[in-house]
Amino acid sequence: MPTVGDLVASQGNAVATAKDRQTTRSTDVLAQVVTFTLAGEEFGVPILEVREIIRMTDITPVPKAPPFVEGVINLRGQIIPVVDLRKRFGIAAEINEATTRIIVIEVNENVLGLIVDAVDEVLRIPADTISPPPALVAGGIGSEYIRGISHFNNKMIILIEMGRVFTHNEIDKLGDVA
Repeated sequence: MPTVGDLVASQGNAVATAKDRQTTRSTDVLAQVVTFTLAGEEFGVPILEVREIIRMTDITPVPKAPPFVEGVINLRGQIIPVVDLRKRFGIAAEINEATTRIIVIEVNENVLGLIVDAVDEVLRIPADTISPPPALVAGGIGSEYIRGISHFNNKMIILIEMGRVFTHNEIDKLGDVA
């Protein structure tokens, strides 16, 4: 069974091959995303922002951290702040140890972990399936966090703009937590 790393590597090779072809059709422009579930909705983050995906682990609470910050983890010697995306988006927190994962991402030169309900797959989404976000999106998530919405393979995938999920002040505080 291939690991997420294998999937990421194979998808990266496929994208490189697609880029080598000199075509200009809009369906050839792809958004490559790691998809995950949060409160029954499917979301995606750009694969280039994802460092790795790990199982839920013990998180050390940090005093005076913002309410959506669960604490920190030690990932191979690096202290990483961990954010519960449900809390960040105003969704009731719920953890299912069997499927809950932490997606380790890099945003604005900061590494942080995102708690999600489950990680689904790596997808190459054609650009022509992505629409601009409406004013409000399911789950109370404002359109300012959304890069777009894709209707692909009979699914609706909300593409998150991670650089907009946190303010510069919050990013600084997350850096201070670590």
